[in-house]
Amino acid sequence: MIHRHGSRYPSVNATVEKYGKNLTKEIQSGRAKFTGKLSFLNTWSYGLGLFESGVLHYYDYGHLVDPSKKLVARTTTQDRMLKSAEYFLAGFFGLDWPKNASLEVIIEQPKFNNSLAGDLNCKNAGTGVATGGTNASVVWQGKYLPKAVQRFQKLSTGFTWNVTSVYYAQALCPYETVAFGYSAFCDLFTYEEWEGFEYVYDLIIDGNYFFQSPIGRALGIGYVEEVLARLEHHFLTTPNTQANITLDSMASTFPLDQKLYFDFSHINTIIGALTAFGLKQFAQFLPTTGPPRNQEVITSYLQPNAGRLDIEVISAPHPIPERRNGATNAYGYGGPTKYVHFILNQRTIPLGVSLKGCGKRDDGWCELETFLKIQSDALADSEFNYACYGNYTAVPYGTLTNGVPQPPTKA
Repeated sequence: MIHRHGSRYPSVNATVEKYGKNLTKEIQSGRAKFTGKLSFLNTWSYGLGLFESGVLHYYDYGHLVDPSKKLVARTTTQDRMLKSAEYFLAGFFGLDWPKNASLEVIIEQPKFNNSLAGDLNCKNAGTGVATGGTNASVVWQGKYLPKAVQRFQKLSTGFTWNVTSVYYAQALCPYETVAFGYSAFCDLFTYEEWEGFEYVYDLIIDGNYFFQSPIGRALGIGYVEEVLARLEHHFLTTPNTQANITLDSMASTFPLDQKLYFDFSHINTIIGALTAFGLKQFAQFLPTTGPPRNQEVITSYLQPNAGRLDIEVISAPHPIPERRNGATNAYGYGGPTKYVHFILNQRTIPLGVSLKGCGKRDDGWCELETFLKIQSDALADSEFNYACYGNYTAVPYGTLTNGVPQPPTKA
């Protein structure tokens, strides 16, 4: 299992935080005055659980726990990552979870290898070549927010609103709601504007981390390497990606004999892993004109706060037919067979949709041997070194479709 952190405040120095502090300065200076629905701003200032998921996973997988040894779970040093892991383990094992699990806390800082924070070991992450989704979201903000800007400006004196400042005001609604249980910013926007707000994040995810991004596969390939190593029961000893070879080459920090693996990470790494696995059912292009019909990439469905990807290995005494026709004998002919099953937020990802060798199974599974054969090309397909450290130019959002950069131009 790889689990995203729970609900949170804005990251330190995030744009939303900077906006909130700047707005507070304008209010406290006395220059800005607000009336009507914005009157609460005259006295406003900026300040800002995974337990249930642990309980759920205990009911789903608690029978796999080996009480004779401690389970090794992994998280990072970032505060919300550490606390999310601790809350989850408390839900799974109880408040005395340290008796049953060791929590490996991996340094989350630039220049420290960490597969759970893939962007920090990818030089091009966050630069102009890899922010096509952010650029697309700005275009979309200019389409769905102008009416809100007009409403805000009519109620304000000494303060000029624009699309960007109104968007950050909208973003404060969910953050304040998490922190305080209520936010006056929420009632300032229409239902359609909240639909538009959700689509902003869909565009960001689509263009920055998924198949429309030149580093999409690279962001998650370190974690994919670790998943494959666990499935094939070997350590990682060659530094190919963000994986920490020092930790991943030792049984004490990278055990290969556990029936359960709990890892805690960020949205960009988890989305990057789905991309590195080659699950192109999530490669849908999202236009800047608004949500398309039959939209597949919806951030609140794929990776909300506390979202998670469970990867199950299922052992069967005989092969299981692709079609479940309700026959008395559920098995086919042959010896013991293992299958892999991807579950994203309690919903099966049908692997055969993207990985053709897996077949069109009713259950969405893939034979483990077939899956590993397909994934043997995952590292090469990610183009990790070129994607993360190559010198290439940015291309317009929508140009890329495979989670890697365009091939270098031949001289």
